[in-house]
Amino acid sequence: MPEGLIAEQLQADLASGVIGRELIVLDQAGSTNDAILQIANPNSKEGLVVFAEHQTAGRGQRGNRWESAAGKGLWFSILLRPKIDLASSPQLTTWAAEAVSNAIQNEFSLTPTIKPPNDVQIDGGKVAGVLVEMRAQQNAPHLAIAGIGVNVNQSREDFPRELQTRAISLAMALGKQINRQSFAVALLRKLDRTYRELFGKS
Repeated sequence: MPEGLIAEQLQADLASGVIGRELIVLDQAGSTNDAILQIANPNSKEGLVVFAEHQTAGRGQRGNRWESAAGKGLWFSILLRPKIDLASSPQLTTWAAEAVSNAIQNEFSLTPTIKPPNDVQIDGGKVAGVLVEMRAQQNAPHLAIAGIGVNVNQSREDFPRELQTRAISLAMALGKQINRQSFAVALLRKLDRTYRELFGKS
């Protein structure tokens, strides 16, 4: 297993924002969207982030399976309480996809493109995806779970054969391994800053 993410260190580096002020790293989960709903309670802070080093049942759009080789990528979900109606949930997908794309561009000088509504690509290969699920809450702001998966250190052989021509990782694009911990901090900072700007959170 590659070096694991360290929750305490991530949280310390993100202490001033909304996203990441509470952070958990699981060794394994079915999907992080399901895991965060199991962990969260009515008192959970907005911005709770749950990472899983491995997902056994990661989900993409339209029920597609998301492959997540153990310790090779960043698989996480964020608990949000945006003051928007359910019909406006596509705004969250757009926000998350743009933040992931911008973080990759800023950190690695790569030029990702977004394939609407929720895929981030490099050279035509999928490097990241977003799955936002909204939950109506009685007498409370709607709950949103933003699930994000980023292929970081996979080699081509880490992907199933049917995805090897359609998926790419940051390491494949750059020809070197990436420090997942450092990139996780940069990505969560970008998500936090843009979320607060777009949805008026402080």
